[in-house]
Amino acid sequence: MPSIPILTIDGPSGSGKGTISRAVAERLGWRYLDSGALYRAVGLAAAWEGVDLSDAEAVALCARRTEIRFETQGAGEPHVIVNGKDATRQLRTETAGAAASAIAAQPPVRAALVELQHGFARLPGLVADGRDMGTVIFPDAPYKVFLTASAAERAQRRYKQLKDKGVSVNLDSLLHEIAARDERDAGRAVAPLKPAQDAVIVDSTGTAITEVIERVLAVLPENLRSPRQA
Repeated sequence: MPSIPILTIDGPSGSGKGTISRAVAERLGWRYLDSGALYRAVGLAAAWEGVDLSDAEAVALCARRTEIRFETQGAGEPHVIVNGKDATRQLRTETAGAAASAIAAQPPVRAALVELQHGFARLPGLVADGRDMGTVIFPDAPYKVFLTASAAERAQRRYKQLKDKGVSVNLDSLLHEIAARDERDAGRAVAPLKPAQDAVIVDSTGTAITEVIERVLAVLPENLRSPRQA
């Protein structure tokens, strides 16, 4: 992996990691890893199988037998295929997010997914989006960003995102869920949500997407900022 450029973009729920990471990966011509989608997919697969999410070993076994792939279908986010089913819409609900947060704290589940995530690191480079990409999964990555925004703005963004997808959601409930998830993710014993010591902090509150993208790209040396072919 040392010869493969890796840019990690970590941050809390609703910080815009997915939008920014996909845009940066597209600009660079690099591969893209949505680690959160992997945890959501495992949580969903476990629910389909009736697995108790508090049973870490059972969830880890489920993770190892779950087939997950990303399919690009025109513009926009990739579709996530879980055990042959397009689960993209289900994975973006707050219920799926809460399940992902719960199982992400379980060491057996994290271990089952580490190898899968490392497999995404291929030339010409990788943009890895998540909560512990720069601290745990790719600690030696040379380029790291921690993307954040105020809880109120993140709730508004997620509210609009879900409404645009036709998902019924309450803004006050969403703000409460995001605040609770922040506390849970930051306080968990395994891979708590925090910036890597060598990460560049980018606060996107009140900032246009185009400006955030440029601020993230500025973390890279000039010779890597031009699009490259796989």
